[in-house]
Amino acid sequence: MKKIVSLAVLTAMLSGCADLSTTGSVGGGYGDGFGEETLVATTGGEAVLNDAYLLAPAPKYYVGSAYKVEDVQYIPVEDMTYNQTGIAGIIPTELNGTKTSNGETFNVNQMLATSKTLPLPTIVRVTNLDNGQFVDVRVNNRGPFVNTRIMDLSPAAAQKIGLNGQGKVQIQVLPEQTMAVKNATLGTVVTESAPAAQPVVSQPVAQQPVAVAPSGEYSVQVAAFYAEDSANDLANRMKTYGDAVVINEGDMYKVRIINLDATQARGVIDALRSSEGMAPGLLQNGRWINADSI
Repeated sequence: MKKIVSLAVLTAMLSGCADLSTTGSVGGGYGDGFGEETLVATTGGEAVLNDAYLLAPAPKYYVGSAYKVEDVQYIPVEDMTYNQTGIAGIIPTELNGTKTSNGETFNVNQMLATSKTLPLPTIVRVTNLDNGQFVDVRVNNRGPFVNTRIMDLSPAAAQKIGLNGQGKVQIQVLPEQTMAVKNATLGTVVTESAPAAQPVVSQPVAQQPVAVAPSGEYSVQVAAFYAEDSANDLANRMKTYGDAVVINEGDMYKVRIINLDATQARGVIDALRSSEGMAPGLLQNGRWINADSI
């Protein structure tokens, strides 16, 4: 039987959620508090930090309806092309063992995150834009319920990318992994037309420079930095993959490989993933698109 929450109760819950990334108070907490099942993901008391955990079925697949935080409306929706940057914080350790919005149990030692709009669970890659380090996490809770942050990470995930407080990150949905965990949760049989996620296999092209087309419509974003020197250093190293440039947008210096056609862009993305361990983004005529759409 579905649980129905009145608007008054929902408003009270949202208004009671404090900014928990820098305080020790649990306050209103994260999620809706209605979960009744526990996602078993530990062995001998230690977290299982691998793909088996990330892609495990959840107690339920939760999207939710539109809601407001501080007069800003958020509309949860499934978006396999989601690729955003913003400020991330850290989920307080005091919430260890509490229920998430889709019925899982929060574990500070697992690679988890919150999102205001992504379905639960969703698998995303989070890149620390200060140092280029990234981690794949399972988004399994709503929040943070403040408009200054786009996501909060578990302490373990934050430590993985060198995030000690709040910092600017890039968040990119991993569509194949997300569909795999969705199908597992809903009990959907995966057919050949919708294959489950497969591990990335290194390809010989990773060792070879990629030819640059004179007027290709695609650009691959490698990383973004606050420090111009760091961006220039990486751009020089990326020239083996094509026409690597540094683009200044606001307070960020973005390293991109430009003027690629679809085939070349696909080769660059695969090479950066397999040889450099990076999570590149993809633009077509200046607009973000799913990096695996070509």
